[in-house]
Amino acid sequence: MMRFLRLKMAMPFVLLALLALTGCTSTRSWKDASAKRRADESNSTQISTAIVKDQDLPARQHVADSPTAASLDQTENSEVKIAQLSSTEVDKAGVEQSVVSLSDLAIHPDDTTAKEDLTPRSVEDALAETGKETASRYTLSLAEILLQADSQNPNIALARERINEAYARVDRAEALWLPSLRAGLNYNYHEGEIQDVAGHLFQTTRNAFSGGFGANTVGAASPAVPGLLAQFHLTDAIFQPKIASHQAASRQFGATAARNDVLRDAAVAYLEIVRAEHSVEIARQAFANTEKLSEITRQFSETGQGLQSDYQRMEAELAIRAEQVAVQQEVVIVASAKLAQILHADATIQFVTNEPAVTPLDVISLQDSAASFVVLGLSRRPELCEQKHLVCEAIERLNREKYAPLIPSVLLGMSYGSMGGGVGSSVVTSGPRFDTDAVAYWELRNLGAGDRAARNEANSAARQAKFREVALLDKVAREVMEAYAQVQQRKKRLELASKGIVAAERSYQLNLQRIENVQGLPIEVLQSIQALASAQRAYLNAVVDFNIAQFELCRATGWFVES
Repeated sequence: MMRFLRLKMAMPFVLLALLALTGCTSTRSWKDASAKRRADESNSTQISTAIVKDQDLPARQHVADSPTAASLDQTENSEVKIAQLSSTEVDKAGVEQSVVSLSDLAIHPDDTTAKEDLTPRSVEDALAETGKETASRYTLSLAEILLQADSQNPNIALARERINEAYARVDRAEALWLPSLRAGLNYNYHEGEIQDVAGHLFQTTRNAFSGGFGANTVGAASPAVPGLLAQFHLTDAIFQPKIASHQAASRQFGATAARNDVLRDAAVAYLEIVRAEHSVEIARQAFANTEKLSEITRQFSETGQGLQSDYQRMEAELAIRAEQVAVQQEVVIVASAKLAQILHADATIQFVTNEPAVTPLDVISLQDSAASFVVLGLSRRPELCEQKHLVCEAIERLNREKYAPLIPSVLLGMSYGSMGGGVGSSVVTSGPRFDTDAVAYWELRNLGAGDRAARNEANSAARQAKFREVALLDKVAREVMEAYAQVQQRKKRLELASKGIVAAERSYQLNLQRIENVQGLPIEVLQSIQALASAQRAYLNAVVDFNIAQFELCRATGWFVES
């Protein structure tokens, strides 16, 4: 008798062991796999914990060991500001590509000496005039900007956190094979009519009490709450881990795509600050030249060699130049605020670059053809890999619906505890009780109509995912070709713009010499000043637009992957 009881108690454990062996084909070592996956994820997409918005930005330092920083850390400084380029210096510089120095990665407060005082005041003076507190100014290089954006931008952190969520879903799907454990107590009391197994009604008063591994044990039925319960659809146990894995992989590539976009935005924001700073210098130089010419015009007017109307015209031009300086100073502040948003920094901080010159960057090799760049983009854009996994996810969902009617659902339950009861309200007997249930059943939802509708829905979702992938391929090819064309055409603009500066500088010097030798009227030099400022702005825009186009091409082809 005791052997029989032991054998009876061992049967549920044998069933559960067989169930576990079956589940191991898809979930073997799921805990170890989850731990390894999280370790790999931590190594590849580690999130900086210092994502805080405060004014401690200058204290943060990063080592420039990332491919992004290494690809840029190759250059030397030029010595001439674009606002002060002479014709000789432009000839010497030409349109050769040189890269601004990015090796110093320490973020430090701006301690440069103040620039010469001009009638149009500096950015700090402009802020003070409006009654606002002067913003803190910090100098950052391009490499520092990219490192700060990678570690502090909340959109990158959000994308990486979504990876953790996806892998938690993978863990949950892989654990579908494992049973749940429940323990508890219950008490049942009945008084009045009750029906026996044969169908006869009779009156009785009874009570029952049980507790242990399971709960709600009443009468001869199995416990309503088994102590050990494994209840799932085998289709879900097979396909849900695959679905969740593809979703997690897609989010990994999505996080890479988000990082590429943010780094591109950070680089563009930095270059826009460079453009704004040198636009201020150009406006200030134009103001200084106009102010000098206005003084000469005044002297000519007072001596009768010139007209009073010419002097008034110069005064109007001087006011326009002063207004242009104020406009460009506003652009500097706005560009700094945009960069602060990308870096998750205090918006009142004013970022400055203090680049001594605006020079073309050598960010990406331009020797390959347009077709080569298109192939490169189609082969390594993370958005395409993300969409491929979404297509695989949709196909696995479709497979799940196809096999759902053919594969059974499983219910395995086991309970063990103490049960007592008796007639009336007294507990007269008690003892151990062991129950085991093993159930497998097939389901045809809504007479088959529900299963057919679910298959059609999943099939349509899979086709939509494929169409989105095709559309994304076309979009990537267009973005690569667009960025490639911009780089090539803007490179041509560099040579044309540099020639314009040479001609404008020469024209201004010759006209100024004529006026100094009393060979014409001062008003004749005004057009040369305007042409020089326009040529300087054209060269500035050509260089900055060329650099921006290179970063756009990097992002379009999958960002930096070369060493």
